[in-house]
Amino acid sequence: SRKYAEERWLLRREYEEKVQAGILPQQETKMPLFSYQRAGMLHLAFKERALLADEMGLGKTIQAIAACALLRRLGKVRRVLIISPASLKTEWEEQIRKFSDLPYQIVFGPRHKRLQAYAGAPFFTIVNYEQMLRDSLEVNARLAPDVVILDEAQRIKNWSTKTAQAIKRLQSRYAFVLTGTPIENRIDEIYSIVNFIDPAVLGPLFRFNREFYELDDRGRPIGYRNLDKLHERIRPLMIRRRKAHVETQLPSRTDRNHFVRMSPGQLEAYRDHETNVARLVSVAKRRSLTRQEQNKLMRELAMMRMVCDTPYILDPKDRSCPKLKELESLLDELCSDREVKVVIFSEWVRMLDLVRELIEKMKFGYALHTGNVPQRRRRGEILMFKSDPDCRVFLSTDSGGLGLNLQNASIVINCDLPWNPAKLEQRIARVWRKYQMRNVTVINLISENTIEQRMLETLAVKRSLAEGVLDRKGDLTRIPLKRGARAFMDRLEQVVKAPVPPAPVKPHPEALPADRSAGFAARASELLGERLVACEERYPEDAAHSVITVVVERDAQTWQEKLQPVHEALFGKDKIDPLSPVHFQVIDRATVEAMDRLARTGLLKTTVRATRHLYPEPERGGHDLTGEERQQIADLRKQGTRKLKMARILDVEDLGEESREALLKAINLLGRALAVEHHLPEPKDATEALSGPLASLWNNALSTLREFIGKAETPVPLALDAIRSAGPANGADFFDRGNSTTP
Repeated sequence: SRKYAEERWLLRREYEEKVQAGILPQQETKMPLFSYQRAGMLHLAFKERALLADEMGLGKTIQAIAACALLRRLGKVRRVLIISPASLKTEWEEQIRKFSDLPYQIVFGPRHKRLQAYAGAPFFTIVNYEQMLRDSLEVNARLAPDVVILDEAQRIKNWSTKTAQAIKRLQSRYAFVLTGTPIENRIDEIYSIVNFIDPAVLGPLFRFNREFYELDDRGRPIGYRNLDKLHERIRPLMIRRRKAHVETQLPSRTDRNHFVRMSPGQLEAYRDHETNVARLVSVAKRRSLTRQEQNKLMRELAMMRMVCDTPYILDPKDRSCPKLKELESLLDELCSDREVKVVIFSEWVRMLDLVRELIEKMKFGYALHTGNVPQRRRRGEILMFKSDPDCRVFLSTDSGGLGLNLQNASIVINCDLPWNPAKLEQRIARVWRKYQMRNVTVINLISENTIEQRMLETLAVKRSLAEGVLDRKGDLTRIPLKRGARAFMDRLEQVVKAPVPPAPVKPHPEALPADRSAGFAARASELLGERLVACEERYPEDAAHSVITVVVERDAQTWQEKLQPVHEALFGKDKIDPLSPVHFQVIDRATVEAMDRLARTGLLKTTVRATRHLYPEPERGGHDLTGEERQQIADLRKQGTRKLKMARILDVEDLGEESREALLKAINLLGRALAVEHHLPEPKDATEALSGPLASLWNNALSTLREFIGKAETPVPLALDAIRSAGPANGADFFDRGNSTTP
């Protein structure tokens, strides 16, 4: 141990000498560090296994990134594993991009994809704690990290939990443990954290308990002792600064984004509204929206943003709200300092109702400022927040975004983001204003992969425009001017990423028909007139392709050449589905009759599994469904719908393989329902359900679903949305026929 400590001391001295001589740069990041942050970087890099316990808002993330960059420059590390709460993975990505040019990856998806990511990892690999429950041993074998960084390391404060045990199986030379609250309730928590850094510092648990707990006759703890000795033990590992210690070095304001994953039910409600918005955006591309449609668009957008907070805003029966859990964790840490006060904003009163219940459960005093609070009482709420030290939290809608002076607070938490950056700045200005004696931290809670996350870029563009004009910041020659309804729709498309279902359009002579085989037959009929005897689409056994056979009176070769451009226009290389190409062949009547005679005598065997008549069109009628067939169709659709719902839930839970399997079964069940309805052979699997005579009945969903089957990496949500928009050739909704349940 002394030998390693001496090596680290010599390495640090050598590094500092090279920096002084100008051989090495003083900064390892694109933006300069404050002096206290540089001290933290050096502590982590040259202590090897260390605890960084700075108060929230002092830049623990930046210091850890800088330490890794420094060790890379010195040739000590090749790979870094960052373990953080899921909500902070994207925050780490933003900080790495902002402060360095080092390569990184964020690990998502099912286990087989995660294992692939570990094997071919760049310098930084970002994961969350839940993934390490199953992956820790594989990480050792495949990733072999030189540095393990634990962010919000209080997640391993209970040494007996599965998470803590999985993390402690990780092997690395360097370990950086980041937490602003290494002790929240008991000294056992610091024991668990230090045990990960260096088990030798505090020894086995029984010795720790005997040394630092006061025990009764039965060996039960009744108090603490020797805490000064405990401090001296952990002091060499730990560096801890509070904002008050480094006040003069800090920026006056720090912004942080916490990304929160939505619950399955919340995500389903969100997608319903997103689909409605996408449809209206699609309509707006072709024509101006009516006043009624404009109103509906604005309502759906507002409901998307509401659901990002909680479905409870729209549905009092659904109180799911993942942001509350993140908020509880933040308040736990922030309010451990008795001097800290917090202002929490939300645009929605019902969201604040849930926050208020959480704060009451946590036993914090609070003040309330919404439109529902009477004017006379509002003043009293403000005075209470300013004067009562036990009133720690101020809850406000945007009614409190103007005119209030709340400089006694130093934290602003936005549960949601307003459309307008000016409104966001008005919220923050209640705290970050003249005579503010503390540094201000702004925390935005953002639902991951939603309109909220995509609004960040839109807000940044709007803010750059305001700063450019008012404060002369940035390049004023590069801010494009957009105005009017078209600009609004362009911005809307940037924040709404749902697949836009194709809107019905009038047929155009050059447009591809929905049923290209039928379109080919119609064009052949126009060219051939009375010379056309028949046109059929035949599906050979054990083949993915089909063959359109055109029967003519004579001159088959001539008509083969004349119809070739028609075939290329409809099924050319840039239009054809490579999984199910459509060939064509012109045959004269005499040849067809000869082949039929040979088949009847047994000299010729046909290998066609199904035939679809295109010309002349088969007479309607004679295909009425029996009661038994109707019941079979209803049962198959019901089973298919259940599988679709299961696929969506499994996908939200990152169970990709299981989700894919459920979706393939759903495609087969729905294909069987179509087959029974149209008196066609029932498919054996999902691939067969999308080929042959059934192919034309899936309409717009067909290419997406075939791509899903052909490529395992194709996202499950695309296939789910494709099935939602699937319909038969007549355009009716897929699930409206014989089944009232929709996925």
